[in-house]
Amino acid sequence: MKIALVNGSPKFKDSASGNILNALKPKLQDKNIIEKYSFRTTEISNDVLEQISKCNVIVFAFPLYVDGIPSHLLRCLYQMEKYLRSNINNEIYVYTIVNIGFYEGKQAAIAIEMMKNWAEKANVKWEQGIGIGGGGMMSMLDKSTDRQGLMKNVHNTLTDAANNILSCKSSDEIYISPSIPRIAYKIGGEMGWRQAAKKNGLETKDLFIKK
Repeated sequence: MKIALVNGSPKFKDSASGNILNALKPKLQDKNIIEKYSFRTTEISNDVLEQISKCNVIVFAFPLYVDGIPSHLLRCLYQMEKYLRSNINNEIYVYTIVNIGFYEGKQAAIAIEMMKNWAEKANVKWEQGIGIGGGGMMSMLDKSTDRQGLMKNVHNTLTDAANNILSCKSSDEIYISPSIPRIAYKIGGEMGWRQAAKKNGLETKDLFIKK
């Protein structure tokens, strides 16, 4: 089976979407061909479109932007939709993983519904959507396992998703958060903002300036 992992983050490195796909990839590699793609601009080359159209499965991972799909990725999806409807020769199964800066993975519900609608218009088979809260913690995925650590919920969900992907199985949408209390995530996020402000020559009070 040939699987396309599509990173829809505009970041060139250290994206939460990339970290999620890196954690998912080893769970899929047994006797499968894994192709990785990064959509950072508003256009996809014909070569990439052709390559993706020959895959059995497409897994999208992207960050939530204003409760929806990032605008550059949306443009790419329009292009893919047109290409797949006119050139598809085999069934393609689609899975989508949306990461959110908020603690609650449920925030991804609207974006996942958008992807379901896109799959229908692109004439591909929608299989499952996953919303993962606590996007600021995704860099910790490589430091935890399925059985322990702050990211065990995420790892376990990705393991279940991998099993679905390998069998091209449809499943209900899943919305999860990291394995820490919401208040702890909030405190950690606030510390991050203060550290970023200090790094850029600002004080904490400057974060509350209204213009």
